[in-house]
Amino acid sequence: MWCGLLPLYYVNQGSVGGIIAFKYTDLVRATKNFYEKLGVGCFGSVYKGVLSDSKTIVAVKRLDGAHQGEKQFRAEVSSVGLIQCIKLVKLIGFCCAGDHRLLVYEHMLNGSLDGHLFKKSNANIVVLNWNIRCQIALGVARGLCYLHQGCRECIIHCDIKPENILLDESFFPKIADFGLAAFMGRDFSRVMTTFRGTAGYLAPEWLTGVAITPKIDVYGFGMVLLEIISGRRNSPIEIPYNTRSSSTRYQNVEEYFPVQAISKLHGGDVKSLVDPWLDGDFNLEEAERICKVACWCIQDNEFDRPTMGEVVRILEGLQEINMPPMLRLLAALTEQFGAVTSV
Repeated sequence: MWCGLLPLYYVNQGSVGGIIAFKYTDLVRATKNFYEKLGVGCFGSVYKGVLSDSKTIVAVKRLDGAHQGEKQFRAEVSSVGLIQCIKLVKLIGFCCAGDHRLLVYEHMLNGSLDGHLFKKSNANIVVLNWNIRCQIALGVARGLCYLHQGCRECIIHCDIKPENILLDESFFPKIADFGLAAFMGRDFSRVMTTFRGTAGYLAPEWLTGVAITPKIDVYGFGMVLLEIISGRRNSPIEIPYNTRSSSTRYQNVEEYFPVQAISKLHGGDVKSLVDPWLDGDFNLEEAERICKVACWCIQDNEFDRPTMGEVVRILEGLQEINMPPMLRLLAALTEQFGAVTSV
């Protein structure tokens, strides 16, 4: 069993950053037998818990599936456990007992970003104002820059999306869910992985089976930026992907938000892209800059995308950014759709 192979500093409670090896019974008690569910992810569910000191509120992720759950457990403990950064959700501990795989994180009071962007009709949801949206965009960019450039090994998150961006009591963002993370030594430019992220945030090159680079996180971040601006999903439905044919990559092209975004950016109409829940209370210059960054990040060719370090400098206003070119694949699909509808 893999738990028996855990490094000693994971097994000994309180060592290396205070990462704790919890007993399963302790986490059952802390969560009141997994009573209050906070959310559901690709590999399991997250529950609210209170540790034995009766003060520390935590989020306990219970992983499902012996095989995939084991992979996710290894990746999560290896990455977050060794890299405690203010921009990443803190891993407090874990449980590896029998078939049980659980991860214990700090509790983020305002939940995940997707709820605030896409579920605004919910009475418990706070509509994010423009300044907070900019704060979130820059915070996530800095977190990814740290993963890519600030660690001993480059860490590629591989699943950047609003569900994996959590917000604290002040709405500062932290990146979560490292179950798909890939490690890349500084002497290498690419790394092979069999993992796939989430449809709608997957970079084109990843679908062809080639070795990946940090630019797949840049692509996912660009898609998230568009959703932060608009307060809506990039597409009205989950987009099916076909790894062999790019012609089936997008459906309902006329409704696919990135097509609208880059077209309106070129036409000088960014204002119409901004979330109507803001009632016009936003900075147009900042919106244009963020939209430009997003459209550069989702370029078809990975070499055309900026690094996360460049993204941070642009969002901070320290580096200029030019108008991004129209996405070749999206442009071709848009023209194809126009030809079909005009017949």
